[in-house]
Amino acid sequence: MDYVFSFLKSSVTIMIPLLFAATGGLFPALAGTLNIALEGLLLIGAFSSLTVFYFTGSVTAAIACAVIAATALAALHSFATFKLRANIFICGLAVNLFSSGICIVLSDKIFKTRGVVSANNVPGLLTWYLIIGLFLIIISHLIIYKTPFGYRLRACDKNSNSLVSLGIKPQNYQTKAILISGFFCGIGGSFLSLNLGAFVPGMSAGKGWIALAVIFLGAKKPLGVLAAAFIFALAESFSNYAQGFWNIPSGFILAFPYICTLIVLIIVSIPRSEQR
Repeated sequence: MDYVFSFLKSSVTIMIPLLFAATGGLFPALAGTLNIALEGLLLIGAFSSLTVFYFTGSVTAAIACAVIAATALAALHSFATFKLRANIFICGLAVNLFSSGICIVLSDKIFKTRGVVSANNVPGLLTWYLIIGLFLIIISHLIIYKTPFGYRLRACDKNSNSLVSLGIKPQNYQTKAILISGFFCGIGGSFLSLNLGAFVPGMSAGKGWIALAVIFLGAKKPLGVLAAAFIFALAESFSNYAQGFWNIPSGFILAFPYICTLIVLIIVSIPRSEQR
């Protein structure tokens, strides 16, 4: 029983940053502007929250700072994309590279180290993050499917001409969608560092990219994203536990979550291809 509880706790821990990043990335995906900068937004959120907690000891201030930092970076991303007309994918890659570099530079200036930065007395926050994540999933579902903002957001992708005919600029909603993704990634990034009690360079470790897969695996729906994030988390947690039990090459075991994701994506895409 203890083993099952430990396994589920590990799965939930893995799921939470994926859930926040994927939920945030869902909004621009529905608006037709896939945000590939989720990785960098998570990382800047992680560094900001740990830094503020290190000096203040306040979890609330740490999370708030993470949200502000990630949203500000998302605003910069959207400004370059929509106002300066840069390619959104090149801009997203630039954000990811910028986050990785600026965190190391700031760590060197503030903490005099380019390695791990630790903080003491970080309280256990897993339950609270899970509750907040589930609450925001429900709120996201209501916003997307039950509000004028949600209708217009989804129209940006396939019916943008109808919005223009009504005097509505799709770009405004796409900008808001990217800012929302920054808000969610800030919270998800804060969990990465506060849950660990430390900031590790590159600690987002591909979670932003995995979140993109989770969005499509969940059929671009909030509840689908929740299910997909949990499935991937189960697969990754299983691979972590399996390394100590089976005589299988570790490379294959570590690749198991990605193999599962790829298989499920193929299965999900089959009905869609037949409809075409």
